[in-house]
Amino acid sequence: MVTRLSNFFLRTLREDPAEAEVASHRLLIRAGYIRRAAPGVFTWLPLGLKVKARIEAIVREEMANAGAQEVHFPALLPREPYELSGRWESYGDGIFRLQDRKGADYLLAPTHEEMFTLLVKDLYSSYKDLPLTIYQIQDKYRDEARPRAGLLRGREFTMKDAYSFDASDAGLETSYQAQRDAYERIFQRLGLEYVIVNADNGLMGGARSEEFLHPTPVGEDTFVRSAGGYAANVEAFSTEVPDAIGFDADAAPVVFDSPDTPTIETLVAHANANLDGDYTAADTLKNVVLALTHVDGTRELVVVGIPGDREVDEKRAEVAFAPAEVETATADDFEKNPLLVRGYIGPWSPTGAVLGEESATGIRYLVDPRVSEGTSWITGANIDQKHAHSVVAGRDFFADGVVEIANVRAGDPAPDGSGPVELARGMEIGHVFQLGRFFAETLGLKVLNENGKLVTVTMGSYGIGITRILAIIAELHNDEKGLIWPASVAPFDVQVVAAGRDQVAFDVATELSAQLESAGLDVLYDDRPKVSPGVKFGDAELVGVPKIVIVGRGAADGQVELWDRSTGDREAVSVEEALQQLSRR
Repeated sequence: MVTRLSNFFLRTLREDPAEAEVASHRLLIRAGYIRRAAPGVFTWLPLGLKVKARIEAIVREEMANAGAQEVHFPALLPREPYELSGRWESYGDGIFRLQDRKGADYLLAPTHEEMFTLLVKDLYSSYKDLPLTIYQIQDKYRDEARPRAGLLRGREFTMKDAYSFDASDAGLETSYQAQRDAYERIFQRLGLEYVIVNADNGLMGGARSEEFLHPTPVGEDTFVRSAGGYAANVEAFSTEVPDAIGFDADAAPVVFDSPDTPTIETLVAHANANLDGDYTAADTLKNVVLALTHVDGTRELVVVGIPGDREVDEKRAEVAFAPAEVETATADDFEKNPLLVRGYIGPWSPTGAVLGEESATGIRYLVDPRVSEGTSWITGANIDQKHAHSVVAGRDFFADGVVEIANVRAGDPAPDGSGPVELARGMEIGHVFQLGRFFAETLGLKVLNENGKLVTVTMGSYGIGITRILAIIAELHNDEKGLIWPASVAPFDVQVVAAGRDQVAFDVATELSAQLESAGLDVLYDDRPKVSPGVKFGDAELVGVPKIVIVGRGAADGQVELWDRSTGDREAVSVEEALQQLSRR
């Protein structure tokens, strides 16, 4: 049935919504695709649901081609499976928790690994049942601290999540590749540029983790790539460790007066003015004091030594110390640890080690990979208004471990030797991940192998952000007048606009709409009787159907106008020719 605009649930807005930050957010609301219900939560209107359904249809087709089968879990889930996996606590404030009238704990699902695992455990018991890949398209809920940019970062979002189940690692490799290939086909069909980058494996480990990132200035992820083909999320970037440097075992650090030099900038200026040599921030060792709040609520101070020309990357720090929450140490933390002299902290002092599990403070001391054996630094002497130079790693101080929290910069060498990297912004649109046996082991998913022995199933996880992709497509396909959907996901194939004031225009438009529908096209017909042509054209531009037919003054002569929204071209043709051109898809 032809959709008539006169009774279609649509109201467009002439003004931009005040809270809209990016083009997709602004236009999807103005064009009547979504409405804000709460921060990061949106009501889906008919136009938005049609686009969303077309994206989902492409995903379903490629999932079927990859051998995956669809299931559907509830969004409201019991506490127990997530408690078994440890994620009831590790998610912290990131999930929505609630209770029923009897006091039983539930959550709104942020993701469904536990439920997929338990479903297969409940129904399958033999290697003969495997391999298996099942998926769902379902709403997810995460209590984002700062929901932003409309659908790009919300508290409720639609996601396709798939999980593979295999009896062997070799089987997992096959399942993983099938999903990875399916993702490439999906994004190609959607017309989305993407970069596949190495990603952090997270707490669950796993052998392989890759993100599909869409390069965009509004992206919230930073990734790196080299001309030689290396690509990685900054969280997964690994710094090349320098070779060990020889040092004079009998030498010792030299303490020097450094009044009013609590910053790297002031320290470098003082060193160049008072010490022999030419120094930069890279010659200094910055000791960053962080506070970790662990899952059990305990608070731990750690100190991380990084080169003074680097800054802390918050995302890398979050990954490095997950699942603990990370923040900069507070004044209260320093008050409780008087041996830490603010502005003059260092791993060495004339009276012995100050940092490290075996030191005077007992505070864990971790270092950047660049702080390798034999490297010499200017750093704090743990005495107010004093620093020390010639402080050598592996001689004067020792770290409890190595951690990557320093920012990655353009020009840093790629870890695979493929050359210097460049930085770019991107938005995650998909993630493929070899989970391995974490959830299966935790929840007891085992099957009998060909020898009758119980073996733990190995799993893969594969996610695509449906609503985020919709927003990204809107972000890519628009102009100053409105949306311009690509044909693959447009809410309608063609929009017919009755723009004449005479009844003949409406008669011709009605007949043409019916003929286009008979030809298999999804048609939106603007049949509003007392709306000016200018308003109709403005709405058509805003809504963004890619092909528009204007039935106006030439209707009596059998003439209409074809309007291509993407090119802006308008062409006067006969009704028959319009039907022929639009029917060729």
